[in-house]
Amino acid sequence: MTDRAAARAAKSALTARLSDDPGVVGIGLARRGGGYVVKVDVSDASAAPRVPHDVDGVLVVTEVIGVIRPL
Repeated sequence: MTDRAAARAAKSALTARLSDDPGVVGIGLARRGGGYVVKVDVSDASAAPRVPHDVDGVLVVTEVIGVIRPL
């Protein structure tokens, strides 16, 4: 189980690492199993392999949500 502080630190590290990846459309925290994970939203499945499965021992999950466009 990962606490919120560790997940926030992992999120910051991952944000810096993926900031230039056009397939990544969002990075946040999510609750899972009594703890936290880093959740990465990607525009399509081809971007998912570029996202690591964990950062500093914190689980990273990906979800394909499509491209985000302004209304």
